Amino acid sequence: MAADEVITGTITAPARLDKALADATDLSRARIQALIAEGQVSVGGKPVTSAKAKVAAGDAFRIAVPPAVEAEAQPQDIPLVVVFEDDHLIVVEKPAGMVVHPAAGNPDGTLVNALLYHCKGQLSGIGGVARPGIVHRIDKDTSGLLVVAKSDKAHEGLSKQFKDHSIHRRYLAVCAGHPNPAEGTIEGRIGRSDANRKKMAVIPDTSSRGKHAVTHYKQLKRLKSSSLIECRLETGRTHQVRVHCASIGHPLLGDPLYGRTPAKLRPILKDLGFARQALHAASLGFEHPVTGEWIEFHSDLPPDMGELIDECAR
Repeated sequence: MAADEVITGTITAPARLDKALADATDLSRARIQALIAEGQVSVGGKPVTSAKAKVAAGDAFRIAVPPAVEAEAQPQDIPLVVVFEDDHLIVVEKPAGMVVHPAAGNPDGTLVNALLYHCKGQLSGIGGVARPGIVHRIDKDTSGLLVVAKSDKAHEGLSKQFKDHSIHRRYLAVCAGHPNPAEGTIEGRIGRSDANRKKMAVIPDTSSRGKHAVTHYKQLKRLKSSSLIECRLETGRTHQVRVHCASIGHPLLGDPLYGRTPAKLRPILKDLGFARQALHAASLGFEHPVTGEWIEFHSDLPPDMGELIDECAR
């Protein structure tokens, strides 16, 4: 059996114990709280039982971190396009057709399975489990950029940025018709549809259901009965771009849930074999959760969307 990892050090400034230890280590406050509850933390040579305990500058601490247990999902040797990677996080380009996380109907072959193989021996045990930290997702049939945490510290920092909407996300999409105005903002609460539980829908503002969602869109190119648009997300709700575009009468081409493709364009999609929503996560920017540096990544349109745009431009 592998031995516990022992982390020692001294407190640098007076604070609550869990906060002081999070500042002094790569562990998240949630992980430290769990270790305190398990009796794995001592200060000044004495075990501590409360995460709220006050500690002073110069206090010596010791944390015993048990080896991370194996994740339920199994590693699989699935090719990955890695855009950036360090000890704390990894940015990948997810292809259309790949599910992010194992679930009913998709037990394997997912991005998580691929990351478990790729990052084997590099995952620090997020929440005590050797697994990649999924802080956001993109739909199975949406392509593009995704950031994943490899450490507790990165998981906590990235989750906070997604929660406070400071992550910069830019999508490219091909929608039906020509939005008027060509540039604008779509606001509308998004929640589960009453008519179809597999779908999301814009919920009336008077309802207590759903979550506030904001999408800024801009037409980049006018095409045949369609448009290439960019969508900048202020929030990140399930199916947000797809739902918001459909709500203003401009569903994404190929989207099986939220709208019908214009009759003029159906032969094009059929000839190309294009059978997914025309949506690509093209840009992703955020503050590195450990170094504090602003980093930004960009992804070119995949070939299938490039071909679709070329055909719709003729």
